[in-house]
Amino acid sequence: MAKQTYFMRLIPPRPSFTDDITPDELALMQAHFAYTKQHFDAGTVLVFGPVFAEGGTFGMAVMSVDDVADVHAFMADDPSIKAGLNTYEVWPMRLGGSQAPREAG
Repeated sequence: MAKQTYFMRLIPPRPSFTDDITPDELALMQAHFAYTKQHFDAGTVLVFGPVFAEGGTFGMAVMSVDDVADVHAFMADDPSIKAGLNTYEVWPMRLGGSQAPREAG
């Protein structure tokens, strides 16, 4: 079975989240980062990080999995989701290509 790629958007609780994050929220986001990094190291998360959009920062990740159920399981186990801090939106996508960032110069 071919892997399917999904674009995921992590939606913070408010547009000003990065400017007024509380210590408890910061701890949850650190746990979220560690959790996502584990999946990155395992190869299921291909890329992830914050997007600094005009309407407010949000998180993004691209996953490659066998089934959309794997994406839903990932989201359900995210510490920031379990705590009710963030929500996700997810869409299937076709990966046109990817590569590691290149050194400048």
